[in-house]
Amino acid sequence: MTKRFFCSFLVIMLYSAANYGTAGLNMSNQVCGKWKLEEGNLIVQVYREGQEYKAKIVWFDDHDDSKDLDYWTDDQNPDPTLRSRKILGMNVLEKLTYNPTTNTWEDGIIYDAKHGKHWNSSAYVTKEGLLKVKGYWHFKFMGKTLTFKRIEG
Repeated sequence: MTKRFFCSFLVIMLYSAANYGTAGLNMSNQVCGKWKLEEGNLIVQVYREGQEYKAKIVWFDDHDDSKDLDYWTDDQNPDPTLRSRKILGMNVLEKLTYNPTTNTWEDGIIYDAKHGKHWNSSAYVTKEGLLKVKGYWHFKFMGKTLTFKRIEG
């Protein structure tokens, strides 16, 4: 009887551990996909590279139909050698890592191409499925939060 109980207990523990690990992996990757800014003028692709999450610009509204999206460059970048790189396809978020305790992504760096500035960043997905990305300078309470809606998983 004790041996049977122990074997059953062991199977349950192994099953739980396997599912917990999978659930954590799925939760950490729920940020991956294409997201459209609430205002509708930006779409980013969030992806995982190793343990780091990154995002690149895949579409934006340039408010100038006379020029292709591929025309726009990072002309506000403080590094003159980067001012000629294209905004379309540019990584704007890096170093974001998943914190399973809080189900958030932390310690990232976000780049604001419009002003040529780098900011600390964090992100989380709401119960409604919205992605909230916060850009801040050292202190989270002094920052700006952008809201994105998933358009492709």
